[in-house]
Amino acid sequence: MALCASSSQKLFLASSSAENGRAKERNGRRVSINYGSRREFGVHVRMAAASETAYEEGQLEMPKWAGENTLSRLVKALISIKPLFSLLKLGARQVLISTAEKNNIPWREKAREILESDVYLELPTIENPSLQYPDYYLSPFHAYDEGNLSWLAAAEAEVATMSVARRALPDASSIEEATKILRGNWLQAVEQHHMKYSGNSTVESILDIGCSVGVSTRCLADKFPSAKVTGLDLSPYFLSVAQFKEKKGAPRKHPIRWIHAAGEDTGLPSKSFDLVSFSYVFHECPERAIVALVTEAFRVLKPGGTIAITDQSPKSKILQEMPPALFTLLRSTEPFLNEYYLTDLEGRLKEIGFVNIETVLTDPRHLTMTATVPHQHD
Repeated sequence: MALCASSSQKLFLASSSAENGRAKERNGRRVSINYGSRREFGVHVRMAAASETAYEEGQLEMPKWAGENTLSRLVKALISIKPLFSLLKLGARQVLISTAEKNNIPWREKAREILESDVYLELPTIENPSLQYPDYYLSPFHAYDEGNLSWLAAAEAEVATMSVARRALPDASSIEEATKILRGNWLQAVEQHHMKYSGNSTVESILDIGCSVGVSTRCLADKFPSAKVTGLDLSPYFLSVAQFKEKKGAPRKHPIRWIHAAGEDTGLPSKSFDLVSFSYVFHECPERAIVALVTEAFRVLKPGGTIAITDQSPKSKILQEMPPALFTLLRSTEPFLNEYYLTDLEGRLKEIGFVNIETVLTDPRHLTMTATVPHQHD
């Protein structure tokens, strides 16, 4: 796949075709959920002609519903009302599932497959029982009271990422095509940056921090098959699903290593990775955590190594034009989203010591930011 970003940071592409129920949970034990039943890449991206789709930035630095303006404060006030917050969370969850299934994403079917499998056997092999969770990680996320520390969140994580791709690229001919474009553009941006600035285009070691259930980790391993890849996450449930699904795939030259640890303090050796990736992680973090994560990435990267961040773009035209009802639901499930939008991410990378910082829209909703550790650093 190839992609093209213009000086105005537009990315052009062309494709080859244009709760109900309740979950009962116990650590390490099978979960049953009474879902109703329901029904799962050949894409080419090339230099675009003027008539092809452009990923455009909006006119603002961030959406009007983010920041410290009147509208943002109103949304914050509404969310702070507990009975309303509970209704918003429930509404957000129902919207996520119903929208996904209308788009032929089998949300409940796929989640049930995980919950009724032997995934629970993975937990004892991967969980670090002595790990101390950061306070922000114990917040409710994505309409789950336990946040990412639950089997239900882990079971639904992959279909949620499929929904992200479909929302970002609604004109793609299928969810498979949308996923290929979204992931392919991100990977191509990462590879191009590394080849341009690393001084050694070979990627031999990759750390995927906040790897969730391993979707991004597997993409990285497929893109760089000769690399040794590590997926690291704070949720042992997510990692259990990641390991379970990876075992069902074809054997790799270098099996993916899964680590239950905090991304701010990985415990991994300094200067040991060519690439550190964060996929859709930072919008779930307060700024202090973002700074700590980027600082740790700088420590574990080799001189000339690349950091790659993909996440929501505050400058996305689509996000800036989101209807009030939708952005209120969105913020009700993302406790640190406003803080993420207020973070000067490029500025923070520069302060920590990264150079060659580049940002591009790799789909209509998401940016990919890449930067390099200087070839000479202490």
